[in-house]
Amino acid sequence: MAVHMANKAKKSAGILLYRRGRDGAIEVLLAHPGGPFWTRKDEQAWSIPKGEFTDEDPLDAARRELTEETGAVVAAGAKPVMLAPVKQPSGKVVHAFAVEQDFDVATLRSNTFTMEWPPRSRREQEFPEVDRAAWFGLDEARRKIQRGQEALLDQLLRILRAAS
Repeated sequence: MAVHMANKAKKSAGILLYRRGRDGAIEVLLAHPGGPFWTRKDEQAWSIPKGEFTDEDPLDAARRELTEETGAVVAAGAKPVMLAPVKQPSGKVVHAFAVEQDFDVATLRSNTFTMEWPPRSRREQEFPEVDRAAWFGLDEARRKIQRGQEALLDQLLRILRAAS
């Protein structure tokens, strides 16, 4: 008798940093993935800083990924708000936490990955996981963020409206 293993969806954890702009409007920090595949992509290419995890606490993983991908550290005393997990079109489930905190994108520091580039060249090249980060108002963020992550913006907005 064959035993079938359940296909466990991959999990990612990330931090949705937000701040209030000069006019009081909410802005969110999004990261643009590095590497040759993403070079010319903009609309629906950006993401919250996030990464895969397995047996780690989701908040611990989210904090680690924020630092690895941007160089930002969640401030001591910050109170991360857990958002409901969202499923991306790939099937990956994203566990996200909203944190109100500023970040100077000019200080962006990202870890790197290595891949063969160009394809079949047998040459390994190193690329940053995140090649840039930017603050976006919610309307623009909806156009920029990867499909499946828009629900995180909706959740943030609902939480902020309920708190005011």
